[in-house]
Amino acid sequence: MIPKQTIDEIFDAAIIEDVVGEFVPLKKRGANFLGNCPFHNEKTPSFTVSPAKGIYKCFGCGKAGNSVNFVMEHEHYSYPEALKFLANKYNIEIEEEELTDEQKEAADERESLYIVSNYAANYFKKQLHESDEGKAIGLSYFLERGFREDIIDKFQLGYNPDGWTAFTDEAEKAGHNIKYLDKSGLSIVKGNKKFDRFKGRVIFPIHNLSGRVLGFGGRILKSDDKSAKYLNSPESEIYHKSKVLYGIYYAKKAITQEDICYLVEGYTDVISLYQSGVENVVSSSGTSLTEGQIRLIRRFTPNITILFDGDAAGIKASFRGIDMILQEGMNVRVVLFPDGEDPDSYAKGHSTEELKEYITDNAQDFIRFKTAVLIKDVGDDPIKKAELVKDIVGSIAIIPDQIKRSVYTKECSNLLDIPEQALINETNKILRKNISKQVKYASSQSQHQEIPDDAFFPEEYQDKKEVVGSDLAHWEREIVRLLVSFGDKTIEVESVNENEEKVVEEVSAALYIVSSINNDKISFDDETYQKVFNFYSEKLNEEKLPSHQDFINNSDQDISQFSINIYSNQHELSPNWEAHKIFTVTEDQQLKKAVINTLYAFQLSKLTQLILKNQEQLKTETSEEAHLKLLQEQLNYQQIKKQLAAKLGRIILR
Repeated sequence: MIPKQTIDEIFDAAIIEDVVGEFVPLKKRGANFLGNCPFHNEKTPSFTVSPAKGIYKCFGCGKAGNSVNFVMEHEHYSYPEALKFLANKYNIEIEEEELTDEQKEAADERESLYIVSNYAANYFKKQLHESDEGKAIGLSYFLERGFREDIIDKFQLGYNPDGWTAFTDEAEKAGHNIKYLDKSGLSIVKGNKKFDRFKGRVIFPIHNLSGRVLGFGGRILKSDDKSAKYLNSPESEIYHKSKVLYGIYYAKKAITQEDICYLVEGYTDVISLYQSGVENVVSSSGTSLTEGQIRLIRRFTPNITILFDGDAAGIKASFRGIDMILQEGMNVRVVLFPDGEDPDSYAKGHSTEELKEYITDNAQDFIRFKTAVLIKDVGDDPIKKAELVKDIVGSIAIIPDQIKRSVYTKECSNLLDIPEQALINETNKILRKNISKQVKYASSQSQHQEIPDDAFFPEEYQDKKEVVGSDLAHWEREIVRLLVSFGDKTIEVESVNENEEKVVEEVSAALYIVSSINNDKISFDDETYQKVFNFYSEKLNEEKLPSHQDFINNSDQDISQFSINIYSNQHELSPNWEAHKIFTVTEDQQLKKAVINTLYAFQLSKLTQLILKNQEQLKTETSEEAHLKLLQEQLNYQQIKKQLAAKLGRIILR
């Protein structure tokens, strides 16, 4: 368990814009920062980070939290894991007992997979540098490829010995469960047999955005072996190929700074370019490009340049990926390396300046690239040319931005000597067809939805409980919202002194609210609201007023999340209004009225709930004595209800 003092130190050190900025490109916007939300797919930024409040909030999907919440949500960490991540980031030492074997077994599956993956990465690295076999085969291979030792260390490259169970045996000796070795794909288990997946291969660890190892790629070095040249980890709880890019952990900062991402095919392409000074480079690891990978890049930049070797088959296969990039509203350019060259070989044979100059000078937009590739097969055949035009127009039609479509249409017209209006007509035909499909789909979906009987005439009068419950939930929330937002403010209240004289004194809004509710012995139906109220009540008993940070950084995630949502929804009034002689009354200026009226409304809703409950009991009570008692309670409740309603200016009809 992490001591509270250390937790407080972590929260104090964790600067929200610094933590979020490591994963999301942020731009200053007034007092806050703005960026694209990492939790849902959006093209217009609605993700706001407030340094003053120490919180983030997405006004698109509603996600909100503090520094620890962000790490938990983004990296799928538990609360202690997120604290450890931030402690490591800010060099804060955590004194914690070593986990026992029982605790290791009790760790959740995801964390167990991370643990064995981290162990494997260290094992492979050690084998590469310290074993005779690793140095003779693995390390010599990397050095022959021209990789510097500092780059080999940085990318944590490794080697798995050429033995059937070399890694598996060592991992089990170190206490790792074969169940997780199997689930991670590091070991293959078939009945009573088990062996290493990556035996005799050099290893490329694959990291997530925060640098944790998710899986591995392995390249075999024996030329006569019938096994696949490259082998990747299988899908697991932590490794999803469609959402991972090799090198993204090392490239994310450079991608943001350069505002462009270079996309290559293989591991060695990434490493060679990085070593040559082009650090904003990632790879899809030999798999077809996916929407998840494209969206991962878009979190850092809208600009992608794909770097290809001269392989014609591979180039044509890339067209689908280019269309997917366009569909996401991103800008895509393509660079073709000379015949016989790929990004890896070109980077090794040229200086950094020559490499960067070649990429810049040879980058083509997708129209020119696609036309240049396909026109070779067309010749003078008009039918093939018509098909080529339709193919390119099909790509233009999926671009969501109308202005970009217009620009590309004009360029296509110039390149292929086709009237621009003809291309516009063809594009519009495709767009109409797509819209028609969407409408038909939406229509077919709606036909299968059942419309409830009360959709037009809800039976609200037959279910008073639901109405009362909704009303009560609203006022419960208002009570705790006032506590969290304005509990430390003071209000003037009348009281009677020892001489039975009326006096006016200033008390905190929190003390007035808590005292009123405790005196009436009222509890909250909502568990989170009760937690917030209890926390405030406990602090007052200690003669303390909790600060905003006490709520935002609360170890109880229910309290923390509720408070963050409250603070992130508060609107700040522009100071420019007063300059224009426009003066407004804010909630804190009318706090006394808000507190008193909310308390009355809360008490009234609670009382209405009691009356309904009493009515239900009266229907079933058979004892005459108990029945009379319930009737008397009902009369008392009704009398109090009228008094409360009068204070609120309401009319009681029944």
